[in-house]
Amino acid sequence: METVVSGIRSTGNLHLGNYYGAVQNFVKMQHEYNCYFFIADLHSLTTHPTPANLHGAVKQVLVEYLASGIDPEKSTIYVQSDVPEVSELYLYLNMNAYTGELERSTSFKDKVRANPDNVNAGLLTYPVLMAADILIHKATKVPVGKDQEQHLEMSRTFGNRFNRLYNNEYFPEPYAFSLGESLVKIPGLDGKGKMGKSESEGNAIFLSDTPEAIRKKVMRAVTDAGPTTENQAKPQEIQNLFDLMKVVSTPDTYTHFDNLYNSMGIRYGDLKKQLAEDMIIATQPIREKINDIANDAPYLRQVAIYGAAKARESAQKTIREVREIIGFRKF
Repeated sequence: METVVSGIRSTGNLHLGNYYGAVQNFVKMQHEYNCYFFIADLHSLTTHPTPANLHGAVKQVLVEYLASGIDPEKSTIYVQSDVPEVSELYLYLNMNAYTGELERSTSFKDKVRANPDNVNAGLLTYPVLMAADILIHKATKVPVGKDQEQHLEMSRTFGNRFNRLYNNEYFPEPYAFSLGESLVKIPGLDGKGKMGKSESEGNAIFLSDTPEAIRKKVMRAVTDAGPTTENQAKPQEIQNLFDLMKVVSTPDTYTHFDNLYNSMGIRYGDLKKQLAEDMIIATQPIREKINDIANDAPYLRQVAIYGAAKARESAQKTIREVREIIGFRKF
């Protein structure tokens, strides 16, 4: 089977965007591919979390991965920092990554603009660590969104450069992958872009949110004064609500409110109440599993240890071969 690698930063709870945009696909992939799904706690260090927050965030993502249906018997689920070989490969790849190309990375320039007081070397070499995550398992398929495609291209660059430098076609080229389906883009509730953890407060619906929290967030979602002509185009903030409804509601429900909008009979309060209830129903099975798994410390420990052992078996083989190719020899 071909190898798939994907990770998620341990910077907070998973939200509907993570689930419908990625994790739901992961659950399908694990039956058809050799899958490695990791929690990117090393990546999260660029934002300097406290030790308590770091561990808590890693635990939360692990719990929510499992609650969402990722099976540790079918996939390799592991914590990035539990596989030190990733850091070693990161070091080797850094030796052949050039400052100029890293500074031209779109995400690096965005981070510099957003956080001018925290321009650390980890941000600059973020694409190299991402390449190490992928190349350590010699993955060929990487589920990524549009915002990560440049990083994936850089992963190919670093792998190919290693191959040329050492005259050895060792690393295969990884490519973006979405299981033959278009990626689902989940908008946020703030009326602007996609759902995200770092956007405005209340923008994201988390898988662990209580029904009360979901209702409160949805009722605060941005709307406008309503349509003024029949069949008029929906503005972005209204289209976002309909896009969310398309994901969590039945087709009949979506059509009902779409017809009301087109006939100027829409009442946004009713739309939001329906959307909130449908979100609560959609997330209920996961929410219940989150609560059960979070309280089962022995199971979580077992999953983490088992996943790390499986990931290290693959990673150690790669590092042994890479060291041999580079020329490291024991006396």
